[in-house]
Amino acid sequence: MYILIGILVLIVLWFIFSYNGFVRLSNRVKEAWSDIEVQLKRRYDLIPNLVATVKGYASHESGVFEKVTEARTRAMGASSKGDMKAIGQAENQLAGTLKTLFAVSENYPQLRASENFRELQNELTDTEDKIQASRRFYNGNVRDFNTKVETFPSNLIANMFHFAPKEFFDIDEKGPEGQPVAVKF
Repeated sequence: MYILIGILVLIVLWFIFSYNGFVRLSNRVKEAWSDIEVQLKRRYDLIPNLVATVKGYASHESGVFEKVTEARTRAMGASSKGDMKAIGQAENQLAGTLKTLFAVSENYPQLRASENFRELQNELTDTEDKIQASRRFYNGNVRDFNTKVETFPSNLIANMFHFAPKEFFDIDEKGPEGQPVAVKF
């Protein structure tokens, strides 16, 4: 009788610890995504200042400015929807247009010498590094969560309580958009 009660208590404890583990990992994934959103917002806030600074020197390059602004708007829109694939694609396009903006800046030595431009450029580079670090942190948490969701016996609890695998935040690093923004002086 005591053995049966002991086994039942162990099973209940296992259910409780497994469920709590899923909740903990799910909250870590949410926290990691929040870190990415903070860095993306910082990036979105820096871009208009950078565009305005470059516009002052290169006013006839309006097509570049429009593309950067459109890419920023698309990225912000995709981010609000929460679709990881759409966010990755929009961020790839934004990175590509930023490269074009920096290429335009290379033609203007006065701009490159501008303290404001250098500061904005450094801030944007720092933000890109933080986005990459946040993405790695998020994907690590997603990997841990998905592993627990998909492995036996914890997958029994995951199925019972409808814990589904999370989607990784991927940016195509094989294409030109996934490469770091090159800044040349």
